[in-house]
Amino acid sequence: MIWRIYDAFISDPLIVEKVVEDGIKFYEYPPTGDVSGLYIVIASLDVPKPSDYADNKWLTKDYLYQIEAWSKVEADTKVVAEKIEKIMWEQFGFFQNGGIDEYDQDTGIYRDARRYRGKQYVI
Repeated sequence: MIWRIYDAFISDPLIVEKVVEDGIKFYEYPPTGDVSGLYIVIASLDVPKPSDYADNKWLTKDYLYQIEAWSKVEADTKVVAEKIEKIMWEQFGFFQNGGIDEYDQDTGIYRDARRYRGKQYVI
């Protein structure tokens, strides 16, 4: 699933325009001292869980991801976080389920971290 999310992000022109080369990371955070562009961090917060049963078989898996946008430009961070939210809903049916919006005064980094929950059929 994580690769499907990644592929959806690299297919979006706005994300391609705003994110630095190799700026979409899995579980790995950019070094805070060297944030010269925009980064996206995709992290699974739980293992996929079987869900929705019929005839003694599960039909879906339930996923929980945290997807973060990091940059030193607040407007860029926000526009990419909003685009991520739109992609997660329109392409995967994942809804936003909390998150955090913060600014680190020491590094000058804006971080928008949103959590997304959704189900995908296993068949």
